[in-house]
Amino acid sequence: MLLNTPICKYGWTASDFTLKDAHGQNFTMSDHISEHGLLITFICNHCPYVQGIAERLASDSKQLTAEGINVIAIMSNDYENYSADSPENMKVFAKKYDFVFPYLIDEDQSVGKAYGAICTPEFFGFNSDGKLQYRGRIDDATMGTTNSRNPELLNAMRLIAKTGRGPAQQTPSIGCSIKWRN
Repeated sequence: MLLNTPICKYGWTASDFTLKDAHGQNFTMSDHISEHGLLITFICNHCPYVQGIAERLASDSKQLTAEGINVIAIMSNDYENYSADSPENMKVFAKKYDFVFPYLIDEDQSVGKAYGAICTPEFFGFNSDGKLQYRGRIDDATMGTTNSRNPELLNAMRLIAKTGRGPAQQTPSIGCSIKWRN
């Protein structure tokens, strides 16, 4: 199901969390907010929208981390009913796309719910104070194309790092619904 995410609620304070990656290592969100901000993205392995942006996400994330902006990805889907999103498959997916950021499991789905995540992929850009400044898409490329894309997420995170504020104009991300447990 194709979904659009809500518009950014500027200044919303990020809820702290500690989640494990697929290897069992703990990561705490507040430990990753840098002086230049933090990008949190909700993704999964099986969503065609995530698969369509995974290379660009990996590339943009490498640029952001090189500039001191940390990135965390969270998988909130019910992987018991969607086995393609299992922790073992998360390892394969992260390796395939050479993710340089932690790819974390939201086992009880509490983080996805606390953030009001709607779909995968979904992007939350925070300033150094943990205040939401961006909730938009990765870029303006259509499915299956990447020619002459406007890297909206990359540009937004750079603006947040420089000014502490996100862009006034933001286009919602689109993707597949998060697969919630009943």
